Amino acid sequence: MKDNKVGKIVLAYSGGLDTSVILRWLIDNYNCPVVAFAADLGQGEELEPLEEKAMSTGAVSLHISDLREEFVRDYVFPMLRANAVYEGTYFLGTSIARPCIAKAQMAVAAAENADAVSHGATGKGNDQVRFELAYLAIDPDIKVIAPWRLWDMRSRTDLIAYAKKRGIPISSTAQKPYSMDRNLLHLSFEGGILEDPWSEPPRDMYLLTVDPGDAPDTPEEIIITFEAGDPVAINGKHYSPAALLASLNTIAGRHGIGRVDMVENRFVGMKSRGVYETPGGTVLHVARRALESITLDREVTHLKDEWIPRYATLVYNGYWFAPERKMLQAAIDEAARWVSGEARLKLYKGNVTVSGRRSGNSLYDDRFATFEADQVYSQADAEGFIRLNALRLRIGSIMQRRTRKDLDEGRS
Repeated sequence: MKDNKVGKIVLAYSGGLDTSVILRWLIDNYNCPVVAFAADLGQGEELEPLEEKAMSTGAVSLHISDLREEFVRDYVFPMLRANAVYEGTYFLGTSIARPCIAKAQMAVAAAENADAVSHGATGKGNDQVRFELAYLAIDPDIKVIAPWRLWDMRSRTDLIAYAKKRGIPISSTAQKPYSMDRNLLHLSFEGGILEDPWSEPPRDMYLLTVDPGDAPDTPEEIIITFEAGDPVAINGKHYSPAALLASLNTIAGRHGIGRVDMVENRFVGMKSRGVYETPGGTVLHVARRALESITLDREVTHLKDEWIPRYATLVYNGYWFAPERKMLQAAIDEAARWVSGEARLKLYKGNVTVSGRRSGNSLYDDRFATFEADQVYSQADAEGFIRLNALRLRIGSIMQRRTRKDLDEGRS
């Protein structure tokens, strides 16, 4: 069931319940050094106690990689260029983080001369696929250890009991057993008390957004500036990618924007309930669509819209490093070159409303669109346009009429 010929393991470590137990379990079962690896994707204070926790649990060392700028620049922004939303609702905050983490974890494995990597994803979830597809795309010979598919523990209740028995410090409890995943794009919650899709999430569960009912009674207006497809400024102030997203999270979060409660279809086949907070990402999605509406050609826009479900599914299922995702990305990035300008938005009690958009690349021309008199468009031309587009409909109607007539004559 497991390959005992392992020299060193690098574990993707968050310090949460699952990976804390896994760290100890790997040491006990493989009798080899285990290196803990943590990715800083914007968790903030969650990273502070990791070194003490990892070392006290038995790790030989802890690597923390600051991936915040890389994560937003090379993963989040390319995905946002694609307007990717899974099943029309989910902004893929967990999904897009996994290839970024896996790539950095594999770099640590190479530097440590480790022959195996491990993760804390369960055998029921999507993350096991996302991590392992990324690992194997980078190094097809790497050994992958997935404890949830090997050990005899079957629930997080079992893990809590294991941790208490081994003296492993954890934050999960039997009363609050849902798991959380946080990065600069979102905060997700799943499991435990959320497994009943009829139960409303606890009011005190949310961390990034205020309850929309408690948000300010006055709308806040902001302007997002884009250059060649990516957001670069808020209200005229320029930011790095990570700083921009963090700032938008704060702004949108105080207005209760970005909450999602959905039942999604996992890649492995089951349905799962997830609750998400994506304040900044929600604002950027709306702003981008507004700016694209004046800068992209009609057929390019429609083609991109056809690709959204496919692209989003590729990210959700873990195919970030697959050739088909890269191919779609190349076409999407070509279109994004024209998406420069500003979108003005109003934020109010959980809602984002577009109040303006402008661009030096705008295809919108009021000389053509106006309902007033103009000198550039002959309305009479529309007659021929309509008759040509109606030709196949007219022919079909003529044939149906003829068929009905023949049938009626045959009956008489």
